[in-house]
Amino acid sequence: MKELKINPGRVKKKLIDFIRSNIHKKGFERAIVGLSGGLDSTTVVYLACEALGSNNVLGLIMPYRVTPRSDIIDAKDISRKLAINVRYINITDMAEAYFKKVNLKDKIRRGNKIARERMSILYDQSKEFNGIVIGTSNRTEILLGYGTIYGDTACAINPLGGLYKTQVIQLARFLRVPKSIINKIPSAGLWRGQTDEGELGLKYKDVDRFLYYFIDEKYTIGQIMKKGFSKDFIYKAIDKVKKNRFKCQLPKIARIK
Repeated sequence: MKELKINPGRVKKKLIDFIRSNIHKKGFERAIVGLSGGLDSTTVVYLACEALGSNNVLGLIMPYRVTPRSDIIDAKDISRKLAINVRYINITDMAEAYFKKVNLKDKIRRGNKIARERMSILYDQSKEFNGIVIGTSNRTEILLGYGTIYGDTACAINPLGGLYKTQVIQLARFLRVPKSIINKIPSAGLWRGQTDEGELGLKYKDVDRFLYYFIDEKYTIGQIMKKGFSKDFIYKAIDKVKKNRFKCQLPKIARIK
């Protein structure tokens, strides 16, 4: 996909500078990241270590009962490999207590609650660690609204927000992130069998190209169709972008004059 090809060395330098300068501007020296064992969080931790030094990075591993054991192992392996600070907090009991209290069975609501539970812990731990919470959402997720408000989308800074998922993969390869993580099927691990592409109903390699033409290049639907996309695909993707646009907006504050 030549349209989405990046210069990973240049991007790496720019993102390291972004992390370092923005954290220092806020008066901090340290950062905290939710470490899931997936591609995005691993890539962010690699960048944060180069920007701040391993001693100034905390990886927080927060499994739920359906979290694959392999993800936990990968997260622990990465923390050891990079020699970062790490804390392990299993959120099963706290999440299940709420689900039982309100008899919550809807898997989407349960997934949102789990994401927000993790972020509340990240912010609490950031106070003790005296560090900034770094987000891990990529541009594809942000544009499609594939994230939970005040859950995984919450953060103080986000280094990957300008990179599509396929571009994060390019950067991860350059950073020498383990192939087992790069090749892992993307999943938020919110319920058994959940995958990003399955929930979205769209393949990253396809939707990234579409978003590039539709958002970045501002192609018309007709022009995009000439790139090989079907009408069904185009309208499905556009619907997700439009319906979830509110997730990218800050809360509206009333102006009293």
